[in-house]
Amino acid sequence: MSTSHDMAHAANADHGHDDHHDHKPEGWRRWVYATNHKDIGTLYLLFAFTMLMIGGVLALLIRLELFQPGLQFVNPELFNQFTTMHGLIMVFGAIMPAFVGFANWMIPLQIGAADMAFARMNNFSFWLMIPAAITLVMSFFMPGGAPAAGWTLYAPLTLQMGPSMDAGIFAMHVLGASSIMGSINIVVTILNMRAPGMTMMKMPMFVWTWLITAYLLIAVMPVLAGAITMTLTDRHFGTTFFNPAGGGDPVMYQHIFWFFGHPEVYIMILPAFGIISHVVPTFARKKLFGYASMVYATSSIAILSFIVWAHHMYSTGMPVTGQLFFMYATMLISVPTGVKVFNWVATMWKGSMTFETPMLFAVGFIFVFTIGGFTGLILSIAPIDLQMQDTYYVVAHFHYVLVAGSLYAMFAGYYFWCPKWTGVMYNETRGKIHFWWSLISFNITFFPMHFLGLAGMPRRYADYPAQFTDFNQWATIGAFGFGLAQVYFFFFVVLPTMRGKGEKAVQRPWEAAEGLEWEVASPAPFHTFETPPKLDATATKVIG
Repeated sequence: MSTSHDMAHAANADHGHDDHHDHKPEGWRRWVYATNHKDIGTLYLLFAFTMLMIGGVLALLIRLELFQPGLQFVNPELFNQFTTMHGLIMVFGAIMPAFVGFANWMIPLQIGAADMAFARMNNFSFWLMIPAAITLVMSFFMPGGAPAAGWTLYAPLTLQMGPSMDAGIFAMHVLGASSIMGSINIVVTILNMRAPGMTMMKMPMFVWTWLITAYLLIAVMPVLAGAITMTLTDRHFGTTFFNPAGGGDPVMYQHIFWFFGHPEVYIMILPAFGIISHVVPTFARKKLFGYASMVYATSSIAILSFIVWAHHMYSTGMPVTGQLFFMYATMLISVPTGVKVFNWVATMWKGSMTFETPMLFAVGFIFVFTIGGFTGLILSIAPIDLQMQDTYYVVAHFHYVLVAGSLYAMFAGYYFWCPKWTGVMYNETRGKIHFWWSLISFNITFFPMHFLGLAGMPRRYADYPAQFTDFNQWATIGAFGFGLAQVYFFFFVVLPTMRGKGEKAVQRPWEAAEGLEWEVASPAPFHTFETPPKLDATATKVIG
C-alpha cells in the first residue's frame, strides 16, 4: 500500500482550501447539475426567500383590503384565494425549504461528512420544487382563480372548487415527495456519515433537531398525501370520503389533515430550536445548559405531537371526553418546550453576553416565541378555544410562533453562519437595523390581532364592522413595515455578502463558537472533510 501517498492525500483533504480539492464547475451547469451540499443549500435558501417574497406580497394585499371596513380593492372570492395561497406558499414554499437549505449547508459540516449521503437525489429533491411552486402560483390564472378553501384545504369547499384545486393538489404531492426524499437523505447522512468519535450524544443540537424533524416528515407527509388524494378522488372519480350525500364525513378530512398538521407545526419549529441552541451558547460564552435534557425534550415533542391533533377541532362537536384528552395532551406538550426555554435562559445566566445581530435575533426569538407559546396554551383550553376558534386570536398565535419563531431563528442562523458561507462579514449596523425594524413592525402587526380576536373578529373575512378599524389599521401599517424590512435585509445585507463585499471573515469569526464547521476555512471550501476528521474528546474540534 502506498502509505505516503495516502498520508499526503489526507493532509490535502484536511486543508480543504487546497486548489485541487476546491475545484468547482463553472457557469449554469454548477447550479443545474449541483450535487454539492453547499450549492444545493444555497439554492434552497434562494428559492425559499423568493417564495417568502411572493407569500409576503399576498399578505400585504390581504392587509391592504383590511385597512378599513367595506370592500376596497378585491372581492371576497379573490380575498379567500389570497389567504389560501399565502398560507400554502409560506408553509410549503418558504419555511420548510429554508430549513432544508440550512440542513444541506450545515449538517455535513457539523458531523464531519464529505457531503450528503445521496447527492443526486439531493439535486432531484430540490428541482422538484420549482415546477411545483410554479404550478401553485400559476393557479391564479386558471378558470375560477386559485384555490380558495383556506390553506388547510377543508372539505366540502375543496369539492366545489374549480380546476385550480387539482393543480394545487398536484403541487402539494410533488412538494411532499421532495420533502420525503430530502428527509431520507438527512436521516441516512446523520446516522451513517458522522466522523469517527462523534457519538449520538455528542452531535450538535442542530443535527439532533433535524434528525427528529426528518423522522416526523417521513411519518406525516404520506398522511397529507392520503388526505388530498381522497379529495381528488371525491372530485373526479365518484368516491364520497368527505361528501355527506354519499355517506362520507367532512370532519374526517379534518382528523386526517391535523394528524399531519400538528407534527407539521413542529417540523417548522424544531430546526429553529437547533439554531438557537448554537447561537445562545456562542454569545453567552458558556456551554449549552442541559444538552441531554434538550435532546430528550426534542424527542418528547416529536412523540407527543402525534396525540394532540384534535385541539384544532374542539368546535366540531367532539365529545367532552375527547376534548379533555386533547386539552391535557396539549398542555403536556408545552412542558418539553418550556424545558428548552429554561435551558436557553439558564445558558445566558451569568454568561459574558454580547449582542451581535445573531444574538439579538436569538433573544428576540426566545421572547416573542414564548408569547406565542403562552397564547397556544390558552387556546389549548377547550372552553376558551370555543370562543377563540377561527378568530384573529388564532392568527396572532400562529404568526407569533411561525414568524417570530421559525423566521427569526433563520435570521439568527443566517447572521451566525453567513461568514462561513460567504467568507465575508455582514454589516453589523445594517444587521441591527434589520433586527429592530423587524421586531417593532412585527409586534405592531400581530399584537393588536389578539385584541381583535378577543373582541370576536373572525379570520378570513374580507370585511368587518367599524369598531375593529383601529387595530386593523395598526396591523396593516405594521405589515407593510415588516415587509419592507425583509426587502432591506435582502438588498443591504444578503446581496453585499453574496458579492463578497465587506470585511473578510476569519476562520472563526465568533471566538466562543464550537463545532466542526468552524474548523474549516471561511468561506467553507467547495469540498470539505474528504477524509473523516479526527476529533477531540468533545467531538467539536479537529485534532492533528
